[in-house]
This record gives sequence, C-alpha cells and structure tokens, in this order.
Amino acid sequence: MLRAPKASFLESNMADFNTISANAGSRSAAIDAGLRAHMNKVYGTMSIGMVITAVAAWAIAGLATTTDANMAAAQLPNGKLLTSFGLVIYTTWLKYVIMLAPLAVLFLGMGTVMRRASAAGAQLFFFIFATLIGLSLSSIFIRYTGHSITQTFLVTAIAFAGLSLYGYTTKKDISGWGSFLIMGVIGLVVAMIVNIFLQSPALLFAISAIGVLVFAGLTAYDTQNIKNEYLAHAHHGDQEWLAKSAIFGALNLYLDFLNMFQFLLMFMGNNE
Repeated sequence: MLRAPKASFLESNMADFNTISANAGSRSAAIDAGLRAHMNKVYGTMSIGMVITAVAAWAIAGLATTTDANMAAAQLPNGKLLTSFGLVIYTTWLKYVIMLAPLAVLFLGMGTVMRRASAAGAQLFFFIFATLIGLSLSSIFIRYTGHSITQTFLVTAIAFAGLSLYGYTTKKDISGWGSFLIMGVIGLVVAMIVNIFLQSPALLFAISAIGVLVFAGLTAYDTQNIKNEYLAHAHHGDQEWLAKSAIFGALNLYLDFLNMFQFLLMFMGNNE
C-alpha cells in the first residue's frame, strides 16, 4: 500500500523529466538545423559573390584587351594590346577611382546598410560590392597568365575550405586571435604603402607571405565568429537580423578569400 503512491510519484517525475529532456533535445536539434541552414546561406552568398567578381573581372578584361592590332589603341610592354576602353581604365586617372571605389563603398556603406537596410538590401549591397571588386581586379588578366590565375585560385579554394572547416569544427576558442590579426592587417597596409616608394622585391615577398598567413588566420577566426554569433542570437528568433548576419558573414569570408588569393598570386603567379 505504501509503494503505490511512491511509484506514482516516481512515474510522474520521470514523465516530467522525459518531457523536459524531449523539449531540450528538440530545441537543440532546431538550433543545429538552423545553424546548418545559416552556414549554408553564408557560403552560398559568398560563392555567388565570387562568381560575380570573376565574371565581372573577365568581362572587363575582355573589353579592355584585343588580339587585333588594327583595333588596338596602345600596346603594353608585355605585348598585350589595349582597346580604347582599356587605355582609359588602366592608364588614366580613372584607374585610381576604380581601385578605390570598392573601399569607399565598403567603409562608407557597411555601417549604414547594417543599421538601416533590409536583408534584401544588404544582399544587393554585397553583390554591387562584388561587381566593383571584379572591375578593380580585371587588370590581373593583363599582369598574369590565365594558367597561373587558375592555379592560384584552386590553391586558395583548397586552403580556404580547410581553414574554414577548422574554424567551424574546432572546440578551441580562437576569438583571441582577432586583435592580433587586425594588427597584422594594419601592418600590411602600412608596409604596402611604404613599398610603393621603395619598390623592394624582398619587402614585397615578405608582404605576400605575411598576408597569406594573416588572412588564413582570419578565415578560421571569422568562421568561428559567424557560428558563435548565430548560437548567441538564434533563441531571439529575429530572422531579419539573422539574415543580415549571414550576408555580412559572407562578406567577411569573401574578403578573406579574396585577399588570400591576391597575396598568393603575388608570389605564385607567372607575372607577364
């Protein structure tokens, strides 16, 4: 007679425990599924941005160069022939506008877009930025051979995939890398400005090597940061914020990939 109430009490508590465990498990599963969808959106948006950049760079380079001597407006020291369009964008003051336009859009527009724009607006901003980057990068098709550009891109893609996977899966907190890596970026900018005047091949090689290491670290750091931001805000259920977060996460990884590619190209590419 004394055991029945006890059994009933245990069964009741066990049922409550199972319910709590089931709810916790379902929440955890929902967060895991949401994180996978979030990261897929990040990588998907980044990939579209890279395609836009590549197509824009290739198209602009195609318009700027020619193989027909009768249509050429100028000839470069490496034998490449420029059209009138190429002559304007590569040899006049306009080249500085093209070079600096992506930086202006990025630094002047990012804060405003993050605060005021919708997720769709933020995505449009990213794709416009990717197009401007393609315009500014089109000159690599004149400076380097197509084989070296393709080879460097594949090496960058493999390295990026491995580094991003590490940042996503590692249990180690690498948030402490952030300040060190940002200092590295600032140091690279200063060194590149100095080398404009020095024109030192040794310094250029050092800049290239350090640049690859800095942006390799940033790839892992940014990936973990994107993951942690999602986990910290997923329970709020603000889908608009999460959508914009995925776009700006894609922008960060896009910049990591792009910079790593350019630094690798500096000493891997066959310069014409």
